Amino acid sequence: MGPIGRGITLVVGLAGGTLFSQAPEFAQQYRQRIGGAIDELRIIVDDFTKQATDHHLDRQQALDAYTPSPDDFLRDRGISMRSTLERYERLITQQSDLGSAAPVAKPFVLMRNADEGILANTWRDFVPGVPVSFAGLAWAAIGFVGGWIVAALFGAGAKRAVQWRPRYR
Repeated sequence: MGPIGRGITLVVGLAGGTLFSQAPEFAQQYRQRIGGAIDELRIIVDDFTKQATDHHLDRQQALDAYTPSPDDFLRDRGISMRSTLERYERLITQQSDLGSAAPVAKPFVLMRNADEGILANTWRDFVPGVPVSFAGLAWAAIGFVGGWIVAALFGAGAKRAVQWRPRYR
């Protein structure tokens, strides 16, 4: 590989390192959004649970009360509340998983079961950070090596394609 090829490989490696170094920061901003979503959903869940308790019902019995209603609005409201409760539980589980994961593993935890709405909003408002944590530096190294390998493989493939020329006579 010539000096230009090495330079391109280095630049692609640095770009990969810079890009991947943001994974822990993105996971942190996502985790902060989960906390906010849980806080808001907790208000709804606690209110629903309190109303159910006031009527001597547990949460499941209160949800089941919507199902037989002849009123479409009430049946739909029950479906909506069930969905809200399920999302609340999923977010609490994900928050716990993110909290207990090693800093380097948090991006993998996020990718495994991210909430689409929170993920989209995090991406929309994402502010890159300087990777000064071990996790940020580890992800930068992973990205650098990955980018370097991709560039090296691409460069080797391009070199072979240029060297291989069918001979026509």
